Amino acid sequence: MAARQPFTDSDTADEAVRATCDDATICKRFATSKSYWKDPYIQYFVRSVGERKAPEINRGYYARVRGVNHLLDAFIRKAECDCQVINLGAGLDTTFWRLKDENLMPRKFFEVDFPTVVARKIHYIKTKPPLSKPLIETHSTDSLLLDAHSLDSDRYCIIGADLRDISNLDEKLKKFQLNPELPTLLLSECVLVYMTPSQSSNVVHWAAETFHTAMFINYEQLNMSDRFGQVMIENLQRRQCILAGVEACQSLESQKERFLKTGWEHADALDMMTVYSMLPQEDVGRIERLEFLDEKELLQQLLQHYTICWATKDKLNLGLSQLAF
Repeated sequence: MAARQPFTDSDTADEAVRATCDDATICKRFATSKSYWKDPYIQYFVRSVGERKAPEINRGYYARVRGVNHLLDAFIRKAECDCQVINLGAGLDTTFWRLKDENLMPRKFFEVDFPTVVARKIHYIKTKPPLSKPLIETHSTDSLLLDAHSLDSDRYCIIGADLRDISNLDEKLKKFQLNPELPTLLLSECVLVYMTPSQSSNVVHWAAETFHTAMFINYEQLNMSDRFGQVMIENLQRRQCILAGVEACQSLESQKERFLKTGWEHADALDMMTVYSMLPQEDVGRIERLEFLDEKELLQQLLQHYTICWATKDKLNLGLSQLAF
């Protein structure tokens, strides 16, 4: 049998993974239209609200957004904004604009994704003043560095790169003034699961080797060996979406292990049902009144099949291991 050709940007499996970026943005757009949380910028990436999403999907995204933001914001506050953020597989994420509005801007915010996704995002930024204005306001010179697959300003940088090619990723980030000495937060949401275990380990190991004071937040699937997990895998396979890294998604322990084996000092993980129960309950009460949820068990099952795992190393003794819910 002929050897498997190396991945290219046009590979069917990659195409299916790129489509998940639109899914997430469309779901977030719908949930924000229903007032689950505020995001004034997402409308510039997805114009129409689209078809109705089930209440359990909206609550799932609410838990994801609130949970990830809780840890991200806590890290930035610990570092007193003297840090950098790298969003791996960022898609059409709007976090940079939120942080600017909330006066929580890190020294620099990096995003990395497939070149085709990045080209689209750059197009939106260039053509939508509410997206471009905050970049210009935080930039000191007249000109931004801009080409088809990268945009670089003083405080925001977006790069087209394949996370499976670590040396290329490292080279591109350093070219755009990534500073290994700064406290660094790395974020990946449903990204590592699409790589083989060795590829995702390489990413996690590279991060541990590169930064002496850092936190890695990973949001992805959990408990994938039970029946509900198998159905999730089959649904994705129908769309040509292969979860190549599913073995790290078996349990909270296997999620933490990936980090502890690759040079991280401390790792924690919670399933999203637990995170949901630990979010500010007044706001949870508010969103639960937005839509009637018939199937409480379905929400519970869904949330038990996703996790936030976070790992830290803390040479500067910022107290990163204390960050939690």
